[in-house]
Amino acid sequence: MRGLLKLIWVQMKLYLREPIATFFTIFYAPMVLLLFGAIYGNKPTPLFGGRGTMDVTVPSYIGLIIVTVGFIGLPISTAAARESGVLRRFRTTPLHPLAYIVSDILSYLLMTMLGVLLLILTGQLVFHIRFEGNILSVLAGFLLGTTAFFALGYLIAGLAPTARIAQTIGMVLAFPMMFLSGASIPLEVLPAKVQAVSRYIPLTHIVRLMKGLWFGEAWSQHWTEVAVLAGCLLVGGMLAARTFRWE
Repeated sequence: MRGLLKLIWVQMKLYLREPIATFFTIFYAPMVLLLFGAIYGNKPTPLFGGRGTMDVTVPSYIGLIIVTVGFIGLPISTAAARESGVLRRFRTTPLHPLAYIVSDILSYLLMTMLGVLLLILTGQLVFHIRFEGNILSVLAGFLLGTTAFFALGYLIAGLAPTARIAQTIGMVLAFPMMFLSGASIPLEVLPAKVQAVSRYIPLTHIVRLMKGLWFGEAWSQHWTEVAVLAGCLLVGGMLAARTFRWE
């Protein structure tokens, strides 16, 4: 257990040494929140059911952080570690190979949570955002969405032969999702055709689930989102396990 905790700490420090990954995981969403908050404010509007723009933006931006870590940070780091021989050396250490995988997942999860906490803190201190849900329920939804996208991220890392290709695949998949799912721009203001397409984008289901739970909706109102994310976790996890390579 001590070795696992030390490995998690090392993984987190290595992650923080990557300026691009650190910026997009921890600082990007709060900065964009401040930018759009300065433009639109947080006055209640009928478009969002009497809630302010920042009220609905904060839970949506949680999806923005998840896709950034899951589809960009994780695949690039994993593919780079394999490419440079780090994974091969990990496999020869006395630690069980599973210890590396667990520490890797937990370190990414903790970094994602750090980014989300900073986002929520910014929203609360600057815009006094509303929260009407249950903290444990929101946390459960966050964990479901995050682990589902991590599974897909490991699949990308397993299929990509190099870190550069992993970066390309991750960005090609992530950036359209950000703008078509409601993570960056609220779905309510997008054209009807875009909203129809968004139903087939996995990130849309994270955004809808997080917004619903954030404002106190029951899980029973989000069975579609739960089913899609659980499917991504199970199928993506199985395929990622089959494609994962140490060297």
